[in-house]
Amino acid sequence: MFPRVFLNAKEEVELQQGFPWVFDNEISAVKFEAKDGSGVKQASLADCDVADGSVVEVFAKGGAFLGTGVINRASKITVRMIGRDYADKIMADTEEYYLKKIQDAYDLRKLHFSMHDSYRLVYGEADFIPGLIVERYCDIKKNVYLVVQFLSLSCEVFRKEILNALRKVIKPYGVYERSDASVREKEGLREAACWLGEVRDEVITIRENDVLLEVDIAHGQKTGYFLDQKLNRRRVAELCKGKRVLDTFTHTGAFGLNAVAGGAKDVTSIDVSEEAVAMVNRNIALNKAEHKMKAVCADVFDVLKEYEKSGEKFDVIILDPPAFTKSARNIEKAYGGYKEINLRAMRLLNPNGILVTCSCSYFFDAEHFYGMVMNAACDSKKRVQILEKRGAAPDHPVLLGYPKSEYLKCAICRVV
Repeated sequence: MFPRVFLNAKEEVELQQGFPWVFDNEISAVKFEAKDGSGVKQASLADCDVADGSVVEVFAKGGAFLGTGVINRASKITVRMIGRDYADKIMADTEEYYLKKIQDAYDLRKLHFSMHDSYRLVYGEADFIPGLIVERYCDIKKNVYLVVQFLSLSCEVFRKEILNALRKVIKPYGVYERSDASVREKEGLREAACWLGEVRDEVITIRENDVLLEVDIAHGQKTGYFLDQKLNRRRVAELCKGKRVLDTFTHTGAFGLNAVAGGAKDVTSIDVSEEAVAMVNRNIALNKAEHKMKAVCADVFDVLKEYEKSGEKFDVIILDPPAFTKSARNIEKAYGGYKEINLRAMRLLNPNGILVTCSCSYFFDAEHFYGMVMNAACDSKKRVQILEKRGAAPDHPVLLGYPKSEYLKCAICRVV
């Protein structure tokens, strides 16, 4: 028999709603076969003789079956659910099981993107493979690259099956692993970053919304590029014709270059990272946009203050900062940072100017985010109309019951 994890009373509700994790404090007991052959035993989580990485079945306190997962006592997230079937059915053919999951994820993306698009192929728990992130990049030579992240033990133990499925379904030109995130340490795993198979170019050029962008898949942030804003960038481009645009926290210059493609008169893109600005300049050259766009290496907070003092004005301002908080503890501090940049941006806009303001922090939820925009408007003595509330592109599906899958807020506003 597979080890059985029993929850405390009433802890099954979230799992039944679709939540894919079981935390250590939600477990009352584990039933397992003793390694010494003495039969089936039941013990607390701390005393159970079940190896991390084992497949387990999860049950409610009253005995109702809830699904199958992978146990990892090294993590506060002790069980990550991998399916709603019994373990013997899943484990009968794990190659076929993960092949179907990858095929399902690919079929979903094909509804929204062409074969030459770049997009997120697998979005972890939201695609029912906890801890797995896979980006699919198609370069301008039509070569398909996969960048994979194994962020939890629950997918690491099925590494072979997952990689085989990806190669069978996608037939990639190259596969690069970016399992270099600190979260692996919490899972008891070492970080890793390398080519899996043939070594290819680490820096590639992709096309997004008719804009050319250089992507460093080996050294760029996270998986090399932020694909979640793709459709938001295209929408913003439609609002920039003949406008003077300020693009902040630009990273690769993608928002700014989309604005140029949309007919912007003048674009200034700002980032504090010298490496990012160097990449923006290369992307500007790739798109022959030197006559309309410039990149500035500076702290956005400082630049917004300076622009306000000098009386600079813009028609469109884009605020796409990194997450100011990655935990619930720092929400108030993050609130101050978000409010400051939004308040100053509102003051820098011409009458009826467009503010595109974003937050990619799950913990800074929609209630905090839109409340912050309202208070920034009050303090800047502006009236703001929210024209659109947007989120991530459809390659980042939101799984009901798993609120962490809905993290990106993107508001398009008119500042009166």
